[in-house]
Amino acid sequence: MKVLSVFNHGKKQFFNYLIPALAVLLMLPLLAIGNTASAQTFENDKRSVIQQIDRTTGRVNRPARPVKNVIVLIPDGCSLATISLARWYQWLQHPDRPALYIDPFVCGTVRTFSSNAPIGDSAPTTSCYMTGEPSRTGFVSTYPLADGEKDILWVDSTQAYQPLMTVLEASRLVHGKSTGLVFTCEFPHATPADCSAHNFDRGDYTSIASQMVHNKLDVVIGGGVSLLDDDHKAYLAEQGYTVQLDDLNGLNTFSGNKLWSLFGDRALPYDLDRDPAKEPSLEQMTSKAINVLASNPNGFFLMVEGSKVDWAAHANDPVGMITDFLAFDKACKVALDFAQRDGQTAVIIMPDHGNSGISIGTKRLSGYDKLSKEQLFGNLLKMDRTAEGLADLLNRADASQMASIVKTHTAIELTQTQQEQINMASDYRHSSLSREARRRNPNLQYTLANIMSLATGIGFTTNGHTGEEVFLAAYHPENTLPTGVRMNVEINDYLCQLLSLQDSLPVLTQRYFAPHTAVFEGLRMQVDTTASKAHPELVVKHKRKELRLKDDSSVALLNGKPVQLSSLVVYMSKNKTFYLPKALADLVK
Repeated sequence: MKVLSVFNHGKKQFFNYLIPALAVLLMLPLLAIGNTASAQTFENDKRSVIQQIDRTTGRVNRPARPVKNVIVLIPDGCSLATISLARWYQWLQHPDRPALYIDPFVCGTVRTFSSNAPIGDSAPTTSCYMTGEPSRTGFVSTYPLADGEKDILWVDSTQAYQPLMTVLEASRLVHGKSTGLVFTCEFPHATPADCSAHNFDRGDYTSIASQMVHNKLDVVIGGGVSLLDDDHKAYLAEQGYTVQLDDLNGLNTFSGNKLWSLFGDRALPYDLDRDPAKEPSLEQMTSKAINVLASNPNGFFLMVEGSKVDWAAHANDPVGMITDFLAFDKACKVALDFAQRDGQTAVIIMPDHGNSGISIGTKRLSGYDKLSKEQLFGNLLKMDRTAEGLADLLNRADASQMASIVKTHTAIELTQTQQEQINMASDYRHSSLSREARRRNPNLQYTLANIMSLATGIGFTTNGHTGEEVFLAAYHPENTLPTGVRMNVEINDYLCQLLSLQDSLPVLTQRYFAPHTAVFEGLRMQVDTTASKAHPELVVKHKRKELRLKDDSSVALLNGKPVQLSSLVVYMSKNKTFYLPKALADLVK
């Protein structure tokens, strides 16, 4: 009846009804389609969205030729303005270098999002790259919970908490490739974890660290000495790894093929604060990883993360963001140079999400659009420490040296108000105020970052993540590149093409992460937490056989004797399910 009434009101009213109706129809593939559909329906929905984008934009998808080696580089939390700022900073410092190493390879942008929100953290956004499935805040390569109408792509509620096969894991299991991770954060942090672990809580370092140790990674170089416990070290030694802790010379001279090399209790310092005699640069770590991994005739998969670009963005520290991105750019050059020499390597470079709402120009600075590059950016060149590095200096020095230290390392003359702000910082060791009086205040790093950014022409809108698109750069020996605007789940499709894994990840997920109730159906099973609540064990008994499977491990005990597994055993406490290889049934039946 309503449609007939439209014609009675004339053509104008008809189009007022028709246009919104058409808009709704065009948006249908983007909306949740219900929780009763099958997993295949979701795949069709995801693909239909991608196909619709191709049709409406005229975007052409050229199949990517498979290659021997794949290197993925991620500057965590890096907004496009960060790159622009880094380019200006470098050009001011080096007039003969107006461009970044990545510049010739920029080919598009990536839309990053969580399964149920346009703004994601590192865990879900990198999970999308690694698994091709949507993910939600805090989830590490694990299928998300459905969230009704909030879901951006349809989510199958029956798959919640299912560990998802990653391209790194599949590269080893299917093609025998070597695998490696390089980063500047601690090793169980979200982005490296997304490549090699599975959890619904990115903060569960106990579980994630154990999984990464047991996941047969050939090379791990980054931060987190304090998080590698004695059991981890013993297991790695048994498996033939060289384990190096705060050993730069050892890293430089290493010539084997299985390496864990960690620096710092947690994360490495920012590149600007780094002691080159004690800590490696991201460029050095990337070069060593490629050198070690390239010895495998089957090829390799390597993920390199410039982790602390994101951390500096959270602090609104422009010099930290710039200098850590430039350190990342040098690591990109190492990868790109290798790929161009090798002729069998593809390189993909993209952030996982934006951060901080950074802008070149700010409303607090009148007439900023008429300032020269020296006026806008010149003060940044006078800063030889990040806010974190400066905070460390202030905490180690006497309070009377506060103003002189800040001036020496930033050229900023502290006002009385700024000195009072530092004194009020929650973790300033020499404050005249009690800790209780300061506990709700920003910490010293954030306080100093604010003072430093006020001396520049840079603005920020938040200390958190942001939802804008991020850049995409790539190299392929035959120039089959992912051009245009891409969704984060599409990046996984491209990686799978490069690695000859098309449509393999869902099959591998079912094969290697099957629910224990299905694998051992009909057998006696018991969950044992007496030995370790952090790592419960599944005990399976049949006839005269007893199989013990420990959470976050790749070692089983069959009648008390160790058996090496090809992949991980993962326990999800939310649904009280162990996920493990289907082939384990053959050990007890």
